[in-house]
Amino acid sequence: MIDRALAVLKETFGYPAFRGAQREIVDAVVAGRDCVVLMPTGGGKSLCYQVPSLLREGVGIVVSPLIALMQDQVMALRELGVRAAFLNSTLSLPEQREVLAAVAAGALDMLYVAPERILQEDTLARLTRSRVALIAIDEAHCVSQWGHDFRADYLGLARLRERFPGVPWIALTATADDRTRAEIAARLELEDPSWFISSFDRPNIRYIVDVKTDARSQLKRFLDDQRGNAGIVYCMARAKVEATAEWLNAEGYTALPYHAGLPAETRERHQARFQREDGVVIVATIAFGMGIDKPDVRFVAHLDLPKSIEAYYQETGRAGRDGGAAQAWMVYGLQDVVRLRQMVDESTADEQHKRLERMKLDALLGWCEMIDCRRQALLGYFGETLAEPCGNCDNCLSAPPTWDATEAARQLLSCVYRTGQRFGAAHVVDVLLGKTSDKIAQHRHDALSTFGIGRARSVEQWRSVIRQCVVRGLLRADVERFGALVLTEASRPLLRGETELWLREDPAAPARKARRGGTATFAPAVAAPLWDALRACRKRLADEHGVPPYVIFHDSTLAAMASLQPSSVEDLLSVPGVGQAKLARYGEAFLDVLRNPPG
Repeated sequence: MIDRALAVLKETFGYPAFRGAQREIVDAVVAGRDCVVLMPTGGGKSLCYQVPSLLREGVGIVVSPLIALMQDQVMALRELGVRAAFLNSTLSLPEQREVLAAVAAGALDMLYVAPERILQEDTLARLTRSRVALIAIDEAHCVSQWGHDFRADYLGLARLRERFPGVPWIALTATADDRTRAEIAARLELEDPSWFISSFDRPNIRYIVDVKTDARSQLKRFLDDQRGNAGIVYCMARAKVEATAEWLNAEGYTALPYHAGLPAETRERHQARFQREDGVVIVATIAFGMGIDKPDVRFVAHLDLPKSIEAYYQETGRAGRDGGAAQAWMVYGLQDVVRLRQMVDESTADEQHKRLERMKLDALLGWCEMIDCRRQALLGYFGETLAEPCGNCDNCLSAPPTWDATEAARQLLSCVYRTGQRFGAAHVVDVLLGKTSDKIAQHRHDALSTFGIGRARSVEQWRSVIRQCVVRGLLRADVERFGALVLTEASRPLLRGETELWLREDPAAPARKARRGGTATFAPAVAAPLWDALRACRKRLADEHGVPPYVIFHDSTLAAMASLQPSSVEDLLSVPGVGQAKLARYGEAFLDVLRNPPG
């Protein structure tokens, strides 16, 4: 008996075999079972519902919150010969009617739709008159109020159960802790779902975290090794996004801002350039989802802390989706800690949610300050064990030094106490260093026993001690008193001399330069002219067809071509990523390059 799933995988998508749990997931959905799939970005989640949509009778409905991602997926599927369309607010009314008519006529294999649109009664009425193969809920963590990216529109999706009885559901996400996983199954009312939890590990991503000293200089040093690579730089505020993009352009990079405050046409233009041009850097707000399915992003840089490990994992997961080496680089400082905690405290959420947000932020801060393997801790947060240190994070590559900070921390805590727990970090440091100022004279802090007690250390060293004491919960910044440092109950044993404190030793400015390595593309060990010629052929075809280059073929497919150097149509079909539709469209063009290599 012909293996229909493998046949679809090879003939349509060009891959000879499924990866990881993909085959088991496909079989479960084809058999009509509900599934929950947790799989890291780049792990092949899309195939888990795309292949069953082509195997089951009817149209596969994919609910996605990201308009840009819908458009990307549909464009790529059409290049593969799959009858796909999307339904969202970017379409005119006539275009929307055309899509719905195609669904009714059975002329579509897959329909991508926004959650708010599928819940509209007219859309539901039309879809219920059609045969539905499956319902896939992408970014399923959005249904959880405990998740990092909650979307209220997702809460109504369970209504689809009544309208499409007997249709299998598949909920997919790259990031979800135990609480979020349980809420996904409950909110979507999944029926005895099969659970498929893949490894969260992205071994191709190198994690690098530095203390923020001069953020722009640090970013510049990191990007010096990334010229020509596509990447994303995340900032917390829109104004910082604009300023950073402008500065990067002045430094010779092609940098484009991307945030919710820009006009829609500007975002679309910048997104298109990021997808279609080489070496473009997008500067974006942390809160704004990119939703861009670009496989060859070689780095993700954070100039400000995200709000949680889940958010960090998802954002960094946009790097290296093609499996190639990539870097996740981040700088953070005391101001990030204070600002994020202030945002939590001032939010309108109930106290239970605030507590959760504080716990998530504390977990991320602890991860930033750690001295052991970052990957082991990151995976441990998601309940996964990595037996050995990864060898591909900054701590593994160069173990950070530590120092006995017991005496310094006691001096700091005493100074905070003696100044009345009413002042911020800058003033406390001035007292420790014995500086004279009107403010110190006004409050007679030059008469304190802690005045000048810390002259042996620099301003930067004291700020490091303060930051790490805040992260460890020995101090907190009081939002209602403009960031005044306040002692916590946890500081008492240290003040009494009952415990010791060892802290991470921050690097002296300039901060550690990002090490070379982890930034390579898929360029294989063949003559550069052949690699360049294959890329040039891909770019020409992409421009002719009006699609990004990676929609023609991923870098990994070009690398396989360069290594295998097929000389016939049959040989080319054996290259991973070359299916029947793309062979017919582009095969001869690439064979011409391979048969007549340059140089």
